Order: sequence, then structure tokens, then C-alpha cells
Amino acid sequence: MNRHLSDILIHLGEDRENYYNAVSPPVMQTSNFAFPDLATFRAAFADEAGNHIYTRGNNPTVAILRKKLAALEKTEDALVFGSGSAAVAAAVLSQVKAGDHVICVANPYTWTKNLIAGFLARFGVTHTYVDGRNTEEIAAAVQDNTTLLMLESPNSLVFHLQDLRACADLAKANGITTIIDNSHCSPLFQNPADLGIDIVVHSGTKYLNGHSDVVCGVVCAAKANIEKIFYGEYMTLGAIISPHNAALIIRGLRTLEIRMQRHEESALYIAKKLEAHPKVTEVLHTGLDSFAQRDLAKSQMRGNGGLFSFHIDAKNIEQAEAFFHRLERFLLAVSWGGHESLVIPTVAFYNIPGMPDSPIPFTMMRMFVGLEDPAWLWEDIENALRGL
Repeated sequence: MNRHLSDILIHLGEDRENYYNAVSPPVMQTSNFAFPDLATFRAAFADEAGNHIYTRGNNPTVAILRKKLAALEKTEDALVFGSGSAAVAAAVLSQVKAGDHVICVANPYTWTKNLIAGFLARFGVTHTYVDGRNTEEIAAAVQDNTTLLMLESPNSLVFHLQDLRACADLAKANGITTIIDNSHCSPLFQNPADLGIDIVVHSGTKYLNGHSDVVCGVVCAAKANIEKIFYGEYMTLGAIISPHNAALIIRGLRTLEIRMQRHEESALYIAKKLEAHPKVTEVLHTGLDSFAQRDLAKSQMRGNGGLFSFHIDAKNIEQAEAFFHRLERFLLAVSWGGHESLVIPTVAFYNIPGMPDSPIPFTMMRMFVGLEDPAWLWEDIENALRGL
């Protein structure tokens, strides 16, 4: 848990003497593992979590990635899934049963919301949404049957933070498990386990992979929680990552530190430019002094990443759409965390057949700043703002 970051990203888990001293670990693209005799077969099945039997459980390439991710999050162990949604679902399902109650921050990730409000409700699990910025509101929501507190700090649109130390203390005092989606910060900029949070999940699709070519989810926790999930949701539901995709994420981790530095510096550069522009009414970036929870951000985060939102001075939907269409150097796409810069205007979620309009004002733009030259990106934004 105290390894140097460079050691974790470049060397941890890569026992090269076992792989012909290959610098990059091989992809163990196998579904099955054979045994020389009955004794070793029986011994392996006595500890399926610690042996290679079937790739739905353990795989050597995936095991390397697990070691790195656990070390990055300063937890005892980790599991890797086929998507971030699979990781969240496995973590949540491992902590609830019929009749339990879940507290969740308001406006969570769409599929987390669907899991809690839709899927779990089918099995008699109730929930309460709270303003996570208010620890007293979280405390007031605790019931005798509350077993889980689901956090996102910051979330990925309005960037509300929760006081993670206070949430952890509250949960422990009431016998409640805490889970946090830490995708926004990555393990480099926030380690919730150090602040008392029980289970940390990630969309590894984002910063951990960083190349927009793998969908992945991660759960990091104490060994007891990981083993519970391994023998339950992980093995049973089978939402595993392939060895090939695990190798791609190992590749992505090589540059995680320098990518995060670039994302943070470039996004803050653009956010400050936007904040000073007369056609921008508000910038929501956790690294700005104007951010409402700036002191809390500094106390539990070491950095801010490349994702933020801002409001433009658009008088109507047509003006907001026109601003977006003037952007030429940003891609319109969901997700974030890769090499490319993205923008999602809230107005994109208006006038979709069969769907209600977004409750977020049409003036909001969620922007992700990739690895391009930030001055080059700002030229594009400035040009788009001129038309307002």
C-alpha cells in the first residue's frame, strides 16, 4: 500500500521472470486452466479466489491489473468487471437484501439511479435520495434497516461533493456500508479508502484506460469485501473483463500520471478563461476559487481532472444549439477520460422523442478537456462564444 506511484504503474504485479522476461506482460487469452493431478485440482477448488481455474474467476493478466488497481486505491484487493455499471451493480448488490434501505446522493449516474430506483425496488429494497452536500440530511435519512450509503464525489455534471470523512464516520456509527464512485478523480487525485469509505468503484473506461478503446469497471476494497463479491456477484453474474482488455488497461496505466497532469492543467486553463468571459455566466470546476465547495475539495482531493461544466449566456434553445454547432475541435460524445476533448450540451437532451426534457437548464455545457493543446482548444471555444 506504500509503494511509489511509478512502481505501481510500471512494475507492480509484473513478475517478468515468469513470462520469459517480457517487458510487457503477455495476454493469457485462455478460458481454462489444466491440472496435473487430482490433488492439485482439489486444492485449487478449496480456494477458488486464489487459484487459476477458469477465466470467469481468475486470469493471470487480469490478476496483474487487480494488484495495480488495489495499490492505487490503497485497498487490500480489487476486482475488474466488463463495465463501470457492472462494477457498481456488483458492489451494491453485495450489500443489500430484500427489506433493506439504501441512501443515495441525488442525481447519481443514470445507471446507478436505474439500479437503485428501478432494479432493487423489484426486490423490496427501498431508497432515499439526499443532497450529499448536507451531512445532516444524510443522517436524517438513516432508518433502522439502512444498510448502504451510495456516494459520488464529485458527481459528473454539477460536481457536488460529499464530506467523505463525515460520511464514513456516520455510516460506521450506524453499521452502514459506504460505496463511492471515484471515477471523476481517479485514484491519483482522491483515495476514499484513506478517508474511511468501505468500497471504491470506478468506470475504468475513463481515466484508468485513457484511450477510449475499452469498457471496464473496478471495485476496490478490503479483502473480506472483495472475497464476498468474488464468490457472489462476480462469479455468479459473470460480468468479467477479457484478458485482452485487461492488458489494454495495463497499457493505459503506464501513462496515467502524466495524462492526469495534462488533463488537470489544460481544463483549469480553459475554465479560468471561461470564467473571465462576459458570455459565460457560471463555471462549475472543483479547482476554481469560485467553486462553492472549494475548501472541502482541497481537504479530500489532490487534483481536479479534465471534466467540468459551464453555463453560457444563451437566451433560448436555438442560441445554445448554435453555440454548440460552432465548436469544431470538440467531439459530441458520451463518456470522457480519453485522449480526445468532448462536449455534451444539456440542450442535446431536449426534444428527444419519447423522453422528457432534461431538468438541467439548456445553457449548461459539460466539457471534457483531453490531451490536445489547450490554447488551440480555447481558440475554438472563444470563436463559438463570439456568436452569442
